[in-house]
Amino acid sequence: MAETHTVLIVGAGHAGGTLAGLLRQQKFDGRIIMCGKEPHLPYHRPPLSKKYTDDEFVQWLKPESFYADNAIDTHLDDPVVRIDRSTRTVTTRSGHNIGYTTLVLATGAEPRTLTLPGSDLEGVLSLRTLSDAHQLRTAVQTGVALAIIGGGYVGLEVAASARANGCAVTVIEREDRVLARVASTELSAALTEFHRNRGTHILTEAKVQEIHGTDGRVTSVLLADGTEVPCGIVLVGIGAIPNDALGRDAGLNCVTGIVVDGAARTSDPHILAIGDVTYRLHDTLGTMVRLESIPSAVEQAKQAAAVITGTTPPSHEVPWFWSDQFDLKMKMAGMINPDTRAVLRGDPSNTTFSLFHVDTDGIPVAVETVNAAAEFMAGKKFIGNRTRVDTDALADPTVPLREAVL
Repeated sequence: MAETHTVLIVGAGHAGGTLAGLLRQQKFDGRIIMCGKEPHLPYHRPPLSKKYTDDEFVQWLKPESFYADNAIDTHLDDPVVRIDRSTRTVTTRSGHNIGYTTLVLATGAEPRTLTLPGSDLEGVLSLRTLSDAHQLRTAVQTGVALAIIGGGYVGLEVAASARANGCAVTVIEREDRVLARVASTELSAALTEFHRNRGTHILTEAKVQEIHGTDGRVTSVLLADGTEVPCGIVLVGIGAIPNDALGRDAGLNCVTGIVVDGAARTSDPHILAIGDVTYRLHDTLGTMVRLESIPSAVEQAKQAAAVITGTTPPSHEVPWFWSDQFDLKMKMAGMINPDTRAVLRGDPSNTTFSLFHVDTDGIPVAVETVNAAAEFMAGKKFIGNRTRVDTDALADPTVPLREAVL
């Protein structure tokens, strides 16, 4: 009798949970085991920053019954701590040894931490898990002043929800603008004005020196220029680093994450990796990237499912992201580079506009949209098809997008 194919998924986040479901959907009849670090079944992470003040911000990826009904064996609150590639086994924190035919690393990323004086005070939080979100929610609902260190998308999303809840909010960004690593200067400026008009204090080129507290509890953030920001809670949102230690310790090829090919394969033929932990070759972008997004995690879960079931992996989608802040629905696709020209379509003051980033050949390589779903879909299609456009027509909202195509 042939040995049962065992797929062991390390990580019970969005990528790992999606893969488990896809395998059963595609009639994989082997054994599926999923080991997670948290005590929770897979859940949607975007609401942690976007909707943490809502009463029903916890959204499960699948109902609890799904895992039992589909014979998916879950080992929660018991993360894998070691991989033995020679015997194809892993060891969990509790000491269990589990064998695998195919191992899938879906260990995600973890927040960067501060090492400044006071960073260990009570009330200094990061935001990656349900537990983090519950702490943040409890604090914000009491109305305490919030200081956010880092002006990225997560920080601005949290700021928007906290302001809507009536909290005083100060965003502290060390660069000369918010979203400096991920957005254009034009979008950064528009969002900064929008937040400030709604009462968010945004400090740029601001370096945190230390965090002050009383009786072990945070009371303020001290900046290098002597400015003191009073607060009752601090959210540290300075980016994330891949949880690739398991892969590194096992001798897998790792460079800013676990290196995978276009179908989620690692340097070991029996090990795949998906989600935020991966550093991968992306056909659409033509380069190696590490993408932190739900669409990317789902795409790689589909690739891994295809490899395991012996079908053709899906082609790469144009990378895209989204963010909700106040009544702004933002969607972005592609990757901005320094050699592009931004073409504005619409009026930022009306909070409905798009920025198409066009290369020297007249081809959009990225698009940023605010409350402009049609422009997002068209821009994503332009990027994927490498469509040349007439930038004058593209900049005129009265000209239909299809008429901007050359």
